[in-house]
Amino acid sequence: MRNPLPSGRGGFNYRKEGAERTSLLREFGVRAFTAMLYPHKPGMARWLNGWAADFARRTPDCLHTATLYPEPGVETYVREAVESGARVFKAHVQVGAYDPADELLQQAWELLAEAGIPVVIHCGSGPAAGKHTGPEPIAQVLARHPRLRLIVAHLGMPEYEEFLGLAERYGEVRLDTTMAFTDFTEGLMPFPRRALPRLAGLGDRILLGSDFPNLPYPYLHQLHALERLALGEEWLRAVCHDNAADLFGL
Repeated sequence: MRNPLPSGRGGFNYRKEGAERTSLLREFGVRAFTAMLYPHKPGMARWLNGWAADFARRTPDCLHTATLYPEPGVETYVREAVESGARVFKAHVQVGAYDPADELLQQAWELLAEAGIPVVIHCGSGPAAGKHTGPEPIAQVLARHPRLRLIVAHLGMPEYEEFLGLAERYGEVRLDTTMAFTDFTEGLMPFPRRALPRLAGLGDRILLGSDFPNLPYPYLHQLHALERLALGEEWLRAVCHDNAADLFGL
């Protein structure tokens, strides 16, 4: 896949083998993490789910992660993943280049809504817009599945305010902080300061995200970026620990 970041912006600070990466996360004090999966064509998702299930068995602090793609039979392998203990799903509208409101996904979304399993979804138009990115397709999904526990990655950048609006409307919608407020992202897609009170008001539904290991800055910078928002220690503790601990029963 082509790097969607502008020329000269990007790079990776943590080019290490898998075991080294998990060790680093533990050194950082991370209690639990996911294994994000990115199918971009039919036939990939089931195989990726098998790999992720095995990785979770070998890595107790990794939440068993699964994924999906709009294809015939998607509801079957989503059900299999749920029954095998998947605790979180990943969907990437930009990489997969699909409409999240595709009719092929409707039974899978409903299954996940009924199971109460969170879905981390990259659906904002950053760092580069796709045919199906933005708040409108997600609004269609939520209109049909209002109990779906979507976690909007990157706070939905750059459509921050629109995705805040969806979280305000739907009580099971959450947002994660991946790359938001860092010097890197503020130089590209700054968060509107007028929306900070709304972010503070959703303090029980904002989760820490990092995009580790694909970071163009040190891991700790994400935490410093959140701290300097000055939204208070209670908000910061909830975002960095309590909200995820409650959601995943950690």
